[in-house]
Amino acid sequence: MNLRAGMDSFFNTGIYGITAENISNARDNIEVVRDMLDGGIKFIQYREKEKDALSRYEECLILRDMIKQSGGTFIIDDFIDLAMAVDADGVHIGQTDLPPHIVRKILGNEKIIGLSTHSPEQLDRANELKKYIDYVGIGPIHATATKKNAQPVGLKYLDYAVKNAQLPFVAIGGINENNIDEIVQSGAKTIAVVSDIVSAADITAKVETLRDKVFSH
Repeated sequence: MNLRAGMDSFFNTGIYGITAENISNARDNIEVVRDMLDGGIKFIQYREKEKDALSRYEECLILRDMIKQSGGTFIIDDFIDLAMAVDADGVHIGQTDLPPHIVRKILGNEKIIGLSTHSPEQLDRANELKKYIDYVGIGPIHATATKKNAQPVGLKYLDYAVKNAQLPFVAIGGINENNIDEIVQSGAKTIAVVSDIVSAADITAKVETLRDKVFSH
C-alpha cells in the first residue's frame, strides 16, 4: 500500500486526537492540542462546527504550525475549504458530505481523506472507493456526548471492520480509559478518544495512560 504523506502518524499515534473546545474545561484548542502533542498524539483532527469561519481559520493556522513542528499530522473535519486555506494535511468527511471522489478531485492527490462509516454496508462501499480514501472511521462504538444523534454500533461492527476493512481504520465513539481495553483486544490499533482527553485535568498524563494501553497489547 502506497501511503500518502502524513499517514505514518496514523499508525504510530495509538490515540487519534480530536478537538472539542466546548467540553475542554474552559481551555482553548491551542492549549489542549499542545498537551495532546506532549502526550504523544501524532494525528489530530480539528472538529469545531459552531465557530465562525474566521475564528476557525485563525485558530487552524496556529494549530497547523504547532502540529507540523511536532512531526504530526493535522486533519480538519468537514471543512474542505478551511483545509485548503490553511494547508492542512487532509480532511475527514462523513456519509452526508461531498462524495470521496469529488473531495479527492478538489484536494488533489497529496492530501489525506478520512471517511466515517457506521455499518458493514458503508464499510464495503468505502472499500470500493479505497483509491480515493486513506482511512475510515468505525463507530460510534458506544454512545457519545460529542455526537448526540448518532446511534452506537457496538463491538459487532468493530469485529466486522477488523476482518473486512481494506483501509486503515480508527475506532471512535464513547471510548475512554475504562473501556479502551476491549477495543484494543478486538483488534483496533488506532483509537479516537475525545471527552476523556479534552476534559481531563491533566491531558498529557491522560494521553500517556491511554497510549500505554494501546501499545501494551
